[in-house]
Amino acid sequence: MNKRKLISLMGVVGLMMAALCSVSAQEYKAGPSEKDFAGYLFTYFKGNAIADEAVCFAISTDGYTFRALNNNQPILDSKRISSTGGVRDPHILRAEDGKSFYMVLTDMTASKGWDSNRAMVLLKSTDLIHWEHRVINIQQRYQGQKDLKRVWAPQTIFDPSVGKYMVYWSMKYGDQPDVIYYAYANRDFTDLEGEPKVLFLPKNGQSCIDGDIIVKNGVFHLFYKTEGNGKGIKQAITDSLTSGKWVEQPGYKQVTADDVEGSGIFKRNQSDTYILMYDVYKKGKYQFCESQDLDHFKAIDQQIDMDFHPRHGTILPLSRNELNKLIQHWGKPADITLNNVKNPILEGFYADPDVLYSNKTKKYYIYPTSDGFDGWGGYYFKTFSSTDLIAWKDEGVVLDLKKDVLWGNHHAWAPTIAEKKVKGGYKYYYYFTAAQKIGVAVADSPTGPFKDSGKPLIDFKPNGVKGGQEIDPAVFTDPNTNKSYLYWGNGHLAVAELNKDMVTIKENTIKLLTPDRTFREGTYVFFRKGIYYFLWSENDTRSENYRVRYGTSTSPLGPIQIPEDNLILQKDVALGIYGTGHNSVLQLSGKDEWYIVYHRFNYPKGITMGEAAGYNREVCMDKLLFGTDGKILPVVPSH
Repeated sequence: MNKRKLISLMGVVGLMMAALCSVSAQEYKAGPSEKDFAGYLFTYFKGNAIADEAVCFAISTDGYTFRALNNNQPILDSKRISSTGGVRDPHILRAEDGKSFYMVLTDMTASKGWDSNRAMVLLKSTDLIHWEHRVINIQQRYQGQKDLKRVWAPQTIFDPSVGKYMVYWSMKYGDQPDVIYYAYANRDFTDLEGEPKVLFLPKNGQSCIDGDIIVKNGVFHLFYKTEGNGKGIKQAITDSLTSGKWVEQPGYKQVTADDVEGSGIFKRNQSDTYILMYDVYKKGKYQFCESQDLDHFKAIDQQIDMDFHPRHGTILPLSRNELNKLIQHWGKPADITLNNVKNPILEGFYADPDVLYSNKTKKYYIYPTSDGFDGWGGYYFKTFSSTDLIAWKDEGVVLDLKKDVLWGNHHAWAPTIAEKKVKGGYKYYYYFTAAQKIGVAVADSPTGPFKDSGKPLIDFKPNGVKGGQEIDPAVFTDPNTNKSYLYWGNGHLAVAELNKDMVTIKENTIKLLTPDRTFREGTYVFFRKGIYYFLWSENDTRSENYRVRYGTSTSPLGPIQIPEDNLILQKDVALGIYGTGHNSVLQLSGKDEWYIVYHRFNYPKGITMGEAAGYNREVCMDKLLFGTDGKILPVVPSH
């Protein structure tokens, strides 16, 4: 590959700074990470007949076998969303917020001629099912467009240098060649900002259409169709989208002698393999090719199986939850096999989960540490809700240290929550770690907003303690007395009774309960059949041997008795599960049915990440079982 003159030192620095800016602009993380991807969505149209110029969906779990949804019928009404009655060339993109989706379409029907259209359609969705749309007619939207003949194949990419979404497409004026132009979308993705500008034109001055851009190692790779002095799919690369400095690569990228168009490129889930696909339109077939370097491609026709004939489309990675939602709405194709994995239960990177059943809302809630920040540097807390312990909804941020907590604006760790009935209603008391101190915030709803008390609740070491940190609070209300207790500590376990206001402690009740040398952190306390159970985590959260032990007592204030074989949750090397710890426990209302909610290294790559595995964790849940003697049985961690 010819990369001469491509990346200057300033270009690299500029790109890195832009990336940092884009992360800070993306205030809170949401949605799935690559580790959560479990399938693919193929968006396509079917042909030149008006009935076939519409958006169709297909799904795959392996990236090789694709099956159409909705019996290969459109999932959107072209007459409702377009100005011409037809749409083509769907391109779909996941937004940087992780939970929104953008789709752009050519607003066109071939029955009116190839030079008949002047518009594109912008669509936005939060669930891949319901879409808001807006038609952008370039000739009407901008002045000086008298000679405009066609607007083809729009696509979208996030430009980190400006923190905006770039829409790029090809246009032809008069007898001039097709040129790829761009403009930025507005914040709502309902319009374009500024005048269209040239994004790319080959040095030979010949037409270029059907551009598709993918980013690899900070470099933008543009695949496009060109004609003149040969024709087919070519590639150009740059380190700055709008610089105009593209390095055109030699040769053609299609692996066929037939005419092709409508190329699309995507990366396989949890893989370093890229797939270039394109429409072999005169043969009525689609070809898939794979590459590791985005330079050399080989056809994999024999591995691809589709029950439909697509035209110009794109592929989007899907999480397990997203895949299930599409199937619930459109129906499951008969020969698509779903992976029945149970864990992780939350998408993205989260840790230190505290679980609650709310008597007010009749829902379950998980309150985790927001993970995925270097050095445990998260600064906000979120909550997730569920009605069935299977599907979990991101309810958003409930407390932001930088905005809501004056005494500690960093290291948001390990929250815990209590629901209390107060004067006929419910109050929620949220204990959290900030800046290695413990605070408390209060709300009228399990989803907040929570108001901080204004000062730390625990910012001191109990008498006799020299090391460790004041972190990892756990709140427990004794069902026998209705008294509430706060537990905390790192390297030591301390407890204090909470006053009735739940925001202050009875200082004369502070007591050390450290069970033994295996105690590190992450305490959790619950009551079952006359026994108080104390659970804690052993070792460092960066260790693959982070694990859970337990002890019992006849009182919430100890002393704690250590049973034999008290190791109840640990890694399973055969399953590739590591770093299991910092748990909470849930009892289903009115039943002797229990679950343990905990975090682990993210699967499957966490074990390869070194220290970073300790702050790129994921939340899991498994059943918690007891023997007839009340002993907790070892938990079998599951996928």
